[in-house]
Amino acid sequence: MKEILTDIQVKKTLTRIAHEIIERHNTLDEVVLVGILTKGLPIASIISENIFKFSGQNVPAFGIDITAYRDDEKKALEGLKLEAELSNKEVILVDDVLFTGRSARAAMDAVMDLGRAKRIELAVLVDRGHRELPIRADYVGKNIPTHKEDKIYYDSIKNIVYLKENH
Repeated sequence: MKEILTDIQVKKTLTRIAHEIIERHNTLDEVVLVGILTKGLPIASIISENIFKFSGQNVPAFGIDITAYRDDEKKALEGLKLEAELSNKEVILVDDVLFTGRSARAAMDAVMDLGRAKRIELAVLVDRGHRELPIRADYVGKNIPTHKEDKIYYDSIKNIVYLKENH
């Protein structure tokens, strides 16, 4: 595996995303970050910390399990819970990698089942292309074109992004 984003690059990228969120929202009072489990939650937490550092406003970060909503893994829908009320909130879904768009779609379905959000946006650390659904991120850390067979991994412990080439 090849390291494609170092810890420093990931930190700079997430700092920029935090600034973009601050700039695009008139107020942060209704903004909630919802990290798609498992890799999206640590990213959402870092963005939340950065927003507080730069604006002094607390934007909460929560995790959401989308397993029951995935169209490639049919499972029984068991009481979805989130520690936040999402009705009339500006929800920013956060994930590590945007690829086919299926995880983002599943996350939107899960959020809509939890309440009627005022708006739903998407923030991703890496957009690698190859969309199967008409989904685009509002906040993109890095666009990294890959072959469809390749894999991109975010190591949340080391805060590093790796590329595994499979072509």
